[in-house]
Amino acid sequence: MVVDAAPSAGTRPIPRAPGAVPLLGHAPALIRDPFGFLLRLRDHADDRGLVRIQLGWMPVYVVTTHERLHDVLVTEGRRFEKGRFFQRLKRLAGEGLSTADGELHRRNRRFLQPLFSKERIAGYSEVMSSNARRLSGSWRPGQQVDIYEEAAGYSIDSIAMSLFSSDIGTPAVETIRRELPVLLDMLLRRAASPKLLDRVPVRYNRVFDRASAQLSGVIDQVIAAARDGDHAAQHDDLLAQLLRTQVHDDVEVRLSDVQVRDEVATLLFAGAETTASTLAWAWHYLAHHPEAERQVVDEILAVVGPDRPVAITDVPRLTAVRRVLDEVIRLHGVTFLMRRSTEPVTLGDTALPAGTEVAFSMYAIHRDPDVFGKDAHEFNPDRWLDNPEIKRRFMPFGGGNRKCIGDQFALAEATIAIAEVLRDWRMVPQRGHTPKEVISAVARPDRVPMTVQPRTPAPNGPDH
Repeated sequence: MVVDAAPSAGTRPIPRAPGAVPLLGHAPALIRDPFGFLLRLRDHADDRGLVRIQLGWMPVYVVTTHERLHDVLVTEGRRFEKGRFFQRLKRLAGEGLSTADGELHRRNRRFLQPLFSKERIAGYSEVMSSNARRLSGSWRPGQQVDIYEEAAGYSIDSIAMSLFSSDIGTPAVETIRRELPVLLDMLLRRAASPKLLDRVPVRYNRVFDRASAQLSGVIDQVIAAARDGDHAAQHDDLLAQLLRTQVHDDVEVRLSDVQVRDEVATLLFAGAETTASTLAWAWHYLAHHPEAERQVVDEILAVVGPDRPVAITDVPRLTAVRRVLDEVIRLHGVTFLMRRSTEPVTLGDTALPAGTEVAFSMYAIHRDPDVFGKDAHEFNPDRWLDNPEIKRRFMPFGGGNRKCIGDQFALAEATIAIAEVLRDWRMVPQRGHTPKEVISAVARPDRVPMTVQPRTPAPNGPDH
């Protein structure tokens, strides 16, 4: 273990993780083996749950325990801004909610919060249910599918159709389905690499720049058409709400077209891959755990019945589904995020000066065996039964003033899809294939090949 000078005088030194290389620091190790690297940081941290890494020349202090994560996100959350990681994402999301700081973030959040009220999500749930039924109805007995690709299509369509309820968004949906996965696949590599490498004409930069330009361009076209066609007065989708003037604290707020584009991109970026990954892992695990699958299917039939659409009122009653989702999000959640202190802040007994970059991995923290048990790396949805301690230490959507604004949207979307699909279909994994984790915003699977077979007896049949 290497020990560097403390970030400020009078505190104990913070250990530095081994494996840094000149000029690039730990970035190569993070890119080469991201999951192993993030999990091993706990072994090199001290009793405060802190360890130092280098990204290029920049020192980054990584928190490795729930207590320190709670400090960063909640207790001291207002002393942090988004920092370097999110600055590197502004090419994707501009000054949208995920990247904005300070007063801009507070204004954006106040503007967007009503878009994710219970009443609004109830309306979006009709789109989710319709899309899930269409997905289920598109399969045939014995068909081989990549369940991650199927889940990604469902997720992107559900978000895009909630954003653009009319034909105005039809050209955008295909571009979003094509380009968004490309951008997300390169997310961590872009964020962890020095900015000067962005201009190097290697293939991944060219692909990233092309996909980014395509996605931004099609969103701009949709917004311009919506303005010209008075979309906000004639529709009630997310785009219409973003285009309208709102009043907050007796002040009228109207987003510019650039701000609308940034928020649309943020919603796509934040919501599409996370839900797709969660669904794919959930179907994968349930296919390998028949008892857990039986409990889920029995619950779906008891709560929803054999043939009616899954409604938003069913979601809180599908508790077995929720345990599966919590377990999947715990195992394959957000991989790596950063914050920057805007003023001096203390984590544990460690004083950090303003401008310090602090990082965390929910993926690694939620696999801590001291909290989640010796089987912390295994799928066990029953761990969520009557266990308030792990629920208290579970922060899948962040916390504090930057807690994910779309958490209930995402949970409803995933719950509805699982219920609609598993009611009709049993998934048989491809023999000899084990999905591999791919680094992105979350730890998504590379491929999840399945053969779909009708559940016997099939309540609706494949063509319901």
